[in-house]
Amino acid sequence: MANNEDAFKKVVSHAKEYGFIFPSSEIYDGLGAVYDYGQLGTELKNNIKNYWWKSMVQYHENIVGIDSAIFMHPKIWKASGHVDAFNDPLIDNKDSKKRYRADVLIEDHIAKIEDKIKKEVEKAHKRFGDAFDRDQFVHTNARVLEHQAKIDEITKRYSQCMNDNDLVGLRQLILDLEIVCPISGTRNWTEVRQFNLMFATQMGSVSEGSDTIYLRPETAQGIFVNFLNVQKSGRMKIPFGIAQIGKAFRNEIVARQFIFRMREFEQMEMQFFVRPGEELKWFEYWKAERLKWHLALGIPADKYRYHDHEKLAHYANAATDIEFEFPFGFKELEGIHSRTDFDLSRHSEFSGKKLQYFDSELGENYTPYVIETSIGVDRTFLAVFSHALKDETLEDGSTRTLLSLPPVLAPYKAAILPLVKKDGLPEKAREIFDQLKHDFMLQYDEKDAIGRRYRRQDAIGTPFCITVDNDTLETNTVTVRERDTMQQERVAIDELDVYLHKRIKPIAIN
Repeated sequence: MANNEDAFKKVVSHAKEYGFIFPSSEIYDGLGAVYDYGQLGTELKNNIKNYWWKSMVQYHENIVGIDSAIFMHPKIWKASGHVDAFNDPLIDNKDSKKRYRADVLIEDHIAKIEDKIKKEVEKAHKRFGDAFDRDQFVHTNARVLEHQAKIDEITKRYSQCMNDNDLVGLRQLILDLEIVCPISGTRNWTEVRQFNLMFATQMGSVSEGSDTIYLRPETAQGIFVNFLNVQKSGRMKIPFGIAQIGKAFRNEIVARQFIFRMREFEQMEMQFFVRPGEELKWFEYWKAERLKWHLALGIPADKYRYHDHEKLAHYANAATDIEFEFPFGFKELEGIHSRTDFDLSRHSEFSGKKLQYFDSELGENYTPYVIETSIGVDRTFLAVFSHALKDETLEDGSTRTLLSLPPVLAPYKAAILPLVKKDGLPEKAREIFDQLKHDFMLQYDEKDAIGRRYRRQDAIGTPFCITVDNDTLETNTVTVRERDTMQQERVAIDELDVYLHKRIKPIAIN
């Protein structure tokens, strides 16, 4: 693909063409930053959630899962700080009349400088080949050092403004960096102001007498308010975790980049409750564990990086993002935060209920500290999908579009393909389909030449194609074609179940 923009366009078009993701309400011209998952997208999304749930809940005896309601008592959002402080800094360009997030404008500017460093590194790599020492180059090359100094200076000013909620300083930084509106090309900016991101609605039979409630902007608070219920009913001992997968809603003014930033999205979160004073040890533990989870998917390590927060939320004493290199650059995929005892203490204060834990080993009550891991389902989908999608040139000069998903995440595990639609082959193929469908998600396809059917399955990520041919009726064997290598082998029909289970095994996280 020619460049990152072309790669991203290919991701969006492929997702729609093959039934992964559709624009929501498309026949009514769509709804901004809202998307529907199609038949294959739903399968891939469910497989991602199942992979996370198994690795987080099933593989840990001290982590359990819940499913809390989207609607919650409005005082919860007052206690959590969302009513007063859940804001984005917005700025308008007076010429284009377009609205932007001030922080995103600055981060995009930093990303452009990072791209310059990346290009310098790539040029040097080509020049020196295998002898290239990347670390030495980035620490000694004059151009790279100049670019890095700019990034460090901008980041320092930006973090200071965000920490101090200095909206005037944010605007001045945008002016000093000579950031222009992408539409008008001008620097005619308004003042920066804050905008609350929560969706408000009413609960009650008539609007006049109803209370204002909110669609939850995160799933974490449902875990915190159920801390005592889970701890007592499950007889949980610290350290222990509570996990949850669920929808959240944010009224993003500048929603963009396909499913990366949406107004309705899904989160996979786990809150891990620990003794006060041990939180930083557990923060480092979960920081490492979560990166292992991502790397277990088989995506190269250089596609991920840690980004330690310079700007900490007021309740946190440590925070790190795991960033992924999307087609539009490195962006946050998952956050690991040490939230101290802020959440349980605030809910204790606002509810009047003691949310404490009696530690029998220490013989004392205390409010546990919390380590949070929070990852977006949709962002994980985009990361996995965009990395897997590629165009390949084959030995004969032909090309194919390949979606090389990890087999355990692929929507269909195998396609059952009769070579021709006669001679009893469709009947035999249906028999095999019925034999395997209880254990595997399958697709049956008998339309078009076998080569074209292989290409279709390659494009949707199906790891195995099982072809029923004339020899099948005599030998009771089939041809199994592997997606990535295109290698084929004969397998006995009676052994197909074991064959597929062995190759579509759960991802091991060491």
